[in-house]
Amino acid sequence: MAAAPTLAERLRAGEKLVSAWSGLTDPMISEMLGRSGFDAVTLDMQHGFHSTESVQRCIGGIALSGRPAIVRVPVGRFDMASRALDMGAEAVIAPMVNSLADARAFAAAMKFPPIGQRSWGPGRAIELSGASESGAYLSSANRGTLSFAMIETREALALLDDILAVDGIDGVFVGPADFSIAWSGGADVDPTLEDMMGAIESIAVRAQKSGKLSAVFAADPSFGRRYHEMGFNLVATAPDTACLAAGAATFLALAKK
Repeated sequence: MAAAPTLAERLRAGEKLVSAWSGLTDPMISEMLGRSGFDAVTLDMQHGFHSTESVQRCIGGIALSGRPAIVRVPVGRFDMASRALDMGAEAVIAPMVNSLADARAFAAAMKFPPIGQRSWGPGRAIELSGASESGAYLSSANRGTLSFAMIETREALALLDDILAVDGIDGVFVGPADFSIAWSGGADVDPTLEDMMGAIESIAVRAQKSGKLSAVFAADPSFGRRYHEMGFNLVATAPDTACLAAGAATFLALAKK
């Protein structure tokens, strides 16, 4: 029986995917999101409550649901990027990549030599990936795991083509909330700000031209289709806290009807 295609394979084949977003640390919540039909589940260490320990536990729950795990690490924590891969994550998002030095450091942590400097130790990742032995994992890891550098400032936008050209950077991930703060000069935070949508679309277009992937967070899930039509390969949405609140409100309304 052939192995299911990986997240990297599906995105590079042109599929338009949707990831759920997890900030809560219970593995059963992450597993539930995976079983709900999303193509992946993203664990957020930057603004969510995830720690090294909860990421390790939740990746197992997501794997049990048959979905790939993505991890957003805290700002500058490129060491955690390597650990997330060792734990079995198929992709890592690095926030606030605002310089070439940031992009190169992130790529180095994500890729084994000769591309990067990732240290060997992916025992859990080998178990979850189904690789037959260490050599099989090593030969596929650099292409099979994805590094997404976040573009969320004017500095990053100005350097976009250079960031995309870094060997070991597989794609970019747009954070519209922070981008809106930068775009408005600190006057507003609005991830649906219409005035910046042309700039956001240009990021997807330039990524595609460079042969790299693009992803974006949709605070408003109705933007998912619009972002895919812009050219984004992956849309992340549906924070677990919002899903729980919406579900609770629905059940309460039905109970009182």
